[in-house]
Amino acid sequence: MSTLSMHSPVGDLTLFAEDEKIVALEWGWGSVQEPSPVLVRVKAALEAYFDGEALPGDLPLNPAGSAYRQKVWAALRQIPAGETRSYAQIAAVAGGSARSVGGANAANPIPILIPCHRVLGTTGLGGYSGGEGLETKQALLNLEKLAGAKSR
Repeated sequence: MSTLSMHSPVGDLTLFAEDEKIVALEWGWGSVQEPSPVLVRVKAALEAYFDGEALPGDLPLNPAGSAYRQKVWAALRQIPAGETRSYAQIAAVAGGSARSVGGANAANPIPILIPCHRVLGTTGLGGYSGGEGLETKQALLNLEKLAGAKSR
């Protein structure tokens, strides 16, 4: 497995790839750095994202998960930057319930690139297991709203 770490405004991140596809993104600095072409490309895309640009829609992602989780994660990738959806709205697209969508979000192995931070509860932010939790979710949403305002 190839790995590459980077600094970001939401903390250090480590990308993982197998067969030139991203399989995970984790908070923290990896102890081993074995970059590959796809990791270098995705790191550059993330750096541009943190500078206010949209993430490319063609990043090669290969998250491991059940068929249902794959459907949820595909629905998440359809949410445009700067927009949000409710857990219930994602459930209407992917099937299941708001609660099962929350479970799929919590199991998302590639946060940010599969934008689970764009899913909100009916009474607020909902949850977020990456970085510093809800503080990180809010920072990502703020970043995207500012980026959206910049491009208008």
